[in-house]
Amino acid sequence: MVLTETASRAVTDRLLGSVTADDGVAFVESEDYSHLRFAANTFLTSGRREGVNARVTVWIGKRRGSASTTDLSDAALKQAVEDAQTFAKLAPVDVEYLPSLAQQTYKPGQGWVDATSRIDLPDRAHQISDAIAQSEKGGIIGAGFHQVGLLARASATMHGNFNYERGSLVSLKMTARTPDGSGSGYFGRNHFDVARLDTARVAREAIRRASDSRGARMLPAGTYPVVLEAQAVADLLDSGGMSFDARNADEGRSAFSLPGGATRVGTRLFDPRINIVSDPWRPELSKFTVSDEGVPAETTYLVRNGMVETLRYSRYWAQQKNKKPSGPFAFILESSTPGSSVDAMIKTAKRALLVARFFYIRTVDPRSASVTGLTRDGVWYIENGEIKYPVRNFRFNQSIVLMLAPGNVDLIGVPERVASSEGGRDPLFVPALRLNAFNFTSQSDAV
Repeated sequence: MVLTETASRAVTDRLLGSVTADDGVAFVESEDYSHLRFAANTFLTSGRREGVNARVTVWIGKRRGSASTTDLSDAALKQAVEDAQTFAKLAPVDVEYLPSLAQQTYKPGQGWVDATSRIDLPDRAHQISDAIAQSEKGGIIGAGFHQVGLLARASATMHGNFNYERGSLVSLKMTARTPDGSGSGYFGRNHFDVARLDTARVAREAIRRASDSRGARMLPAGTYPVVLEAQAVADLLDSGGMSFDARNADEGRSAFSLPGGATRVGTRLFDPRINIVSDPWRPELSKFTVSDEGVPAETTYLVRNGMVETLRYSRYWAQQKNKKPSGPFAFILESSTPGSSVDAMIKTAKRALLVARFFYIRTVDPRSASVTGLTRDGVWYIENGEIKYPVRNFRFNQSIVLMLAPGNVDLIGVPERVASSEGGRDPLFVPALRLNAFNFTSQSDAV
């Protein structure tokens, strides 16, 4: 059940109508989610859930309390408010309290498509049946997860602000394995418009990678030139290793920190072709346009021509530093020059490793944006412009800042919409990259 704007406003009005505290914010989120799972070339589970959650946060003398409920009856909403106010009286002073927002001006996003909300079980089953048939024809064992998520959310404040937005999302992620377990491939994509999700491509690419990764050879760990497909780039950039958070930088806890409380804003840290932009209205991205704090989105360059131009501020930290608070982050990495295709990157490489995907990525040191993890589902050795053979997996340790630094970025591809393969819902808009050096620290027996 996805609530309309009128229904969502009615819920927030009823919540705030019961508040007697000094300040308050009401939230309501509703969803309609369904999935179809398959494995071993057969259907496994199909399910659907609908839900709604209403939440209220209040402040009494700068003491904060929150409560939530999934019951939208008048009695349940009133009880949630009473609980929040009781908790506020017991809580310590919220030293980062700021008055709730007055009315803001919001530019709506474009991330809802009615056709996506109308996907039915027969259509979905036919698409997955085709993927299974492709797997069987290729002698591959396929498994995957097809999901549809419809989400609406709204918030209102006691100072007169209200916002409402909704989004649709359909995705297919597929893993393919050879029967002997020696080869594995993965491919996944999502979109807000079901007509623009190519499920046949997802199946075809996963199966091809599995077939092409048979008989992988062991190479020694070390520093290699690499071609990172867009999926691998998205996995790294969505890992949290490189945070543009201004507070972390000001407090000396990020790669954008300098001694004495200064930051690297105004410093060219990255290849001069690289731009990192937040733009939720980009047609291929179309993400939510309101932050959890109610701040409207703006199109913002964080990095322009390799130079760090700005950082991202919460409302509290913006007030402390006399800056403008940031809206939601829609991650776009693009080149200021024409992009190269992955095929061109391979054909012009003297020696490199082609990496399809990274997995189990964890931050090692936020001050250098260093992360560690594993390659997975396809690594191949390139020599003199040709893919010679598949390679066994590696563990890596790599600074994302150094990875994108001047002198290390060789070629930049054309951005495409990709979500992290580790469960990420929110897509990024990123290109494939050819890099001069990437640090593989040990071998891995995983497929």
